[in-house]
This record gives sequence, structure tokens and C-alpha cells, in this order.
Amino acid sequence: MKKLKVMAAAVCALALAACMLAGCSSNNASNDKKDAAATSSDKTTLIVGFDQSYPPYGFVGNDGNFTGFDLDLAAEVASRNGWDIQLEPIDWDAKDTLLNSGAITCIWNGFTMEGRENDYTFSDPYMLNAQVIVVKKGSGIESLADLAGKNVLTQTDSAAYDVLAGDEATKADLKATFASLDTIGEYNTAFMQLESGAVDAVACDLSIAQYQMSAKPDAYVQLPEDLSDEHYAVGVKKGNTELADAITKTLKEMNEDGTVEKLCEKYAEYGLSYTNWILK
Repeated sequence: MKKLKVMAAAVCALALAACMLAGCSSNNASNDKKDAAATSSDKTTLIVGFDQSYPPYGFVGNDGNFTGFDLDLAAEVASRNGWDIQLEPIDWDAKDTLLNSGAITCIWNGFTMEGRENDYTFSDPYMLNAQVIVVKKGSGIESLADLAGKNVLTQTDSAAYDVLAGDEATKADLKATFASLDTIGEYNTAFMQLESGAVDAVACDLSIAQYQMSAKPDAYVQLPEDLSDEHYAVGVKKGNTELADAITKTLKEMNEDGTVEKLCEKYAEYGLSYTNWILK
């Protein structure tokens, strides 16, 4: 009987040990799953802030979805780096607040870098740009000098506005000849006002001018003198060189394998040209 009791006790002890080991194994497996989930949730998300009324770089397509050259570039960069992507249409006036708060991780939308170098960390510039003046065909305005006494319109907080009236305006003397220089939230409405005769000229990026003239070749003409020559780059939060460098590196790879040229061809009907691409 004593032997039986000893054997029973031993069996119980072994069973208890087995249960404890199984519990430990289960807990370890559970912890491993939690760690894996945490790693997965830490995946980088590229939140692209853009003006949805800025064709051909970012706009609402005929199907109601966001499209554009810069948005396609961003999607491909995210894919090649294993990042998720989120397209976030923004109020252009609020872009700095959104970027600094982390609501967006980059501004990628025909974004001129000149004059903004102290406010953002930029990728290497990828596209040539210029600030230009567009007028109605047949208006009699044929040069910058002809803008004297005229009403000019541009986008709020745009590079064109900075050239004409910003803190370091390079064309302040020209602006002084205007009857007025007003701003508006987005360029599509600006060109509607130009077409209706509510304003005499629109100051804008070359890409915007090319798009509008392609859409309505009999309505508008660009003045032969540019206001300034500039470059487009991707703006990220000041100090985030790791993200800016990763974007630059991937854009170079995309140019080398022909992806960039194909995207330029996709938007050629909007006036976009691969000859303006400068990042090699």
C-alpha cells in the first residue's frame, strides 16, 4: 500500500510538471504572437499631404478617386520600401501645422523648395519648375510690363505669391505696378475667374500653366518672361533626413528603370514633360 501511495504521488507530480510546462509554452507562444503583432503595427505609413486641386500633380480624377503624377510617384516609392501609404488632401494653409503635428509625414504635391529650405527637410529636387504669368488670349497683355494697372490672382501661400509679395520677394517692383494682387484657395477657381474676366492674369507654377493651357488651348496664353526658375522636391518634417534620403534614393532607382518616364508619358496630355525631370 505504501508503495502504491508513493507511485501515485510520483505520477501526480509528473502530471503537474507537464501542465506547468504546457502553460509556459502556451504563454511563450502568446507572447510571441503579441510581439509579432507589435512589429506589424509599427510598419511605416507614408501620409502624403497634397492639394487635391493641383493637376497634374494631385487632383480628383474623372472616376472620383485621387490621382496625379506626384501621387503615383509616392505610391511607387511606398511600395518599393514596404510602406503603407495614405493620401491626405489638405488645406494648403494648414500644411505646416499638419506636418509638425504628425498628421501628415510629407508634402508631396508640386512643392517648390526655394525659399522654404529653413522650414523643411527636403528630398533632392526632382523636377524643374518656374513661376509664370498666364493671361487670356487676345487680352492685349504680351509682357510683364503690360501688367501695370492690372488685377493679378494667385494661390494663397504659393511660390508665386512669395516671388511677388513674400518676405524675400524678387519681383516686388513688378507687383507694385499691379492694380491688385489677390489670393485664392486653389488654382482651378483662379482660372475660372481669369476666363470670366474677373481678373486679368494668374501667377502660378509652370506645371499649372501647362495643364490649364492644354485643357483650353484657345483660352489662355503664357507670357514669355518667367517670374523665377525653381525646383520641386518632397518636403518632410525638419530633421527627418532618413525619410528624405529614402525617398531620394528610391526616386533615382525609379528613374533608372524607366518608371518615371512612363509616368511622365501617362500625364503628358496635361502638359507634363519628362524633359523637366532632373533627379538622375
